[in-house]
Amino acid sequence: MEMVLDVVIDALIDSLKILPFLFITYLIMEFLEHKTQEYSSKIVEKTEYFGPLWGGLIGVFPQCGFSAAASNLYAGRVITLGTLIAIYLSTSDEMIPLFISEQVPLATMAKVLLIKAIIGIVAGFIIDFVVHAYHKAHNKSLNDPIKIGELCEKEHCHCDEDESHGVWGIIKSALVHTFHIFVFVLILTMVLGFVIEFIGKENLSNLLKTNPVASHILSGIIGLIPNCAASVIITELYLENMITLGTMMSGLLVGAGIGLLILFRVNNNKKENINIALLLFVIGTVSGLLIDLLHITI
Repeated sequence: MEMVLDVVIDALIDSLKILPFLFITYLIMEFLEHKTQEYSSKIVEKTEYFGPLWGGLIGVFPQCGFSAAASNLYAGRVITLGTLIAIYLSTSDEMIPLFISEQVPLATMAKVLLIKAIIGIVAGFIIDFVVHAYHKAHNKSLNDPIKIGELCEKEHCHCDEDESHGVWGIIKSALVHTFHIFVFVLILTMVLGFVIEFIGKENLSNLLKTNPVASHILSGIIGLIPNCAASVIITELYLENMITLGTMMSGLLVGAGIGLLILFRVNNNKKENINIALLLFVIGTVSGLLIDLLHITI
């Protein structure tokens, strides 16, 4: 009973942490949809090429709420795929709080964050370049239209009915979206919490003590778990000198907090969501493996 209570409390706390990010994100998106759609489309078109840079820098802040916000913005086609991946890769989640609690030198933390940010930014720019080149080669539009309205239809929030109510209508629509996603995340986080408790954190830790290549793959798989326990396990093993820097980076680069969870909830194209998850996994694990092969240390 105590274990059940702990899982429920942890899930509730994790879910409550993202509420401000979700509400602000939906508030901005509703404003873009109802008030400045044509103008905002032009802004996105002009600034999207710098998206991966801002995404990589924003993502280093120790909050998985940024990845949740990015998922919503991508589903509404407000940001590019490269920007989304840059944020996912640089997201820090629970790593910084653990580093601070273990009194890891600030220089070490800064280097880890810099590595994550650089990988995210570079990967983001490459992805956007490839996407743009593909669109040009197939005579497709380089810019997907902003489609925040599709999110409203998916959530059945009747945002079009609220539009005539001015500012309150926008706030109401944002609250409805936020509540729906909050409930979804809370339930999924509790389920994942029970699964992790059932498997055992020690068993997950032991999986990372195999051969070098397998450890990177396993670290990446654990990183895909949309729960802070994943980043906690990986970071703790590194702090205890049980895994290499590269192995830790494989897991932390892939670990996008609840970003992927939100993406699968709000983005209708499930095949695209799977491809994004696979792309994130490949970039993260390959980058971690290269860090070890190049004998990079901090």
